[in-house]
Amino acid sequence: MSEVAERSGEAPVRRAEGRVTQAVVWLVGSWRAMWVILAVPLAFILTAIIVYVVHGRMGVDSAVYRAGGVALLTGEPLYDSMTLGAEPWWAQLPFTYAPSAALFFVPLAFLPTVLAWGVLTAVSVLAMSVVIRIILDKVPNRPSWLVPTKATMWFSILLLTIEPVWRTLFLGQINLLLLLMVVLDVLVITGAGGRLGKWGGVLIGIAAAVKLIPLIFVAHLLLTGRRAAAVRAFATFAGLQGLMFLITARDTWHFWTITAFGDPMRIGPVYWNGNQSLTGLLSRITLADPSSAKIAILVGAVLAIPAALLVRRFHRHNMAVAALMVSAFFGLMVSPISWTHHYVWVVPLLVMLVARMPDPLPQGIKRIARAGIAPLLVFLVFVSCVLLIMRGGWGKELLWHWWEFIPGSAYMIVPVGAGIAIGIRVLRRRRKARAQSAAEPRIPAGHST
Repeated sequence: MSEVAERSGEAPVRRAEGRVTQAVVWLVGSWRAMWVILAVPLAFILTAIIVYVVHGRMGVDSAVYRAGGVALLTGEPLYDSMTLGAEPWWAQLPFTYAPSAALFFVPLAFLPTVLAWGVLTAVSVLAMSVVIRIILDKVPNRPSWLVPTKATMWFSILLLTIEPVWRTLFLGQINLLLLLMVVLDVLVITGAGGRLGKWGGVLIGIAAAVKLIPLIFVAHLLLTGRRAAAVRAFATFAGLQGLMFLITARDTWHFWTITAFGDPMRIGPVYWNGNQSLTGLLSRITLADPSSAKIAILVGAVLAIPAALLVRRFHRHNMAVAALMVSAFFGLMVSPISWTHHYVWVVPLLVMLVARMPDPLPQGIKRIARAGIAPLLVFLVFVSCVLLIMRGGWGKELLWHWWEFIPGSAYMIVPVGAGIAIGIRVLRRRRKARAQSAAEPRIPAGHST
């Protein structure tokens, strides 16, 4: 390249364009397929512009995020009242996140409320596509018929139909971005080695500073033998809390002494059917008995043992994605609050299940359906919107009949059912191995073949 071009800045531009093209080719194979992926986020941005022009409303949760960023900039207390000054009339909700979350919401403060929703939603859709592509790369023995670039495009479209994803998008939730941060950290950065590997754990620490649930992945790093990354994750999280003490000590103290430990006035009733956690389930069963939270902790402690064993087993067998899924869904179950839109972890779960199907596929529709029964059932649960059909709100969950707890706990049944199925499979394999070992003829000592 000529010296003139270098001086004029053309070389850096071309290098940047080359990197973008490489990223597109890795993600979906071509710019043509990329435009299919981009059509959805562009549609959300266009929708946001139209809604903004006609003075409509969209993105209840992103409106609260933005208000938190505005409050941090203006010095307004985050927790003194049930609403923040920058919240529009149609999004009068309390700010329930840590002050460190407000720090990351500051960029939204520079956009009008509805446009902030459009940008956040567009980025979230792209984040989901990147997660899908990473999972396809990391599942071992992926079938030859599942071409990663084409599969990324089709998954990115299909998975918009599952309730956790579309609810996350329309509420303006940040769940898909947090999902990407954790997946990148655990499956890409932490195991990369070199300079990149030294950043392992940092994204988990940042994600936990926005929402506390990702702290479960610090334990995941420890269980999989990545202690340095676990230390970095916790240090990043703790460091951000320390920074917020310097920026807004009063808010930070209030959060860590009151809000973080379940201020019922801010969080809402835990028995709502949208809360798909052990605490929510037991609260519904016990008719909102205060002891249900303690029982949930005990049950969670018991479930932690098989969950930890599964994580370590999958890690030893080079099944990093499966190990991550166990930690993710265990975290959702033991968290006091796991709203349905928190279950965006079903995105990598479904991709993993499809990528574990046989190669080649069996002949005939019935045999293919049988081979794909696991991903099909999971997809049907999360696309069915069954929890929206169940009666809920105003304490109606406390009036459920016994059979209503089955569809009313559908999101929790998926990981529990998967854990039971895996346990049965492991026991069968061990029993088969023992039977084969017992059937083999033993050679007496002192003899050779």
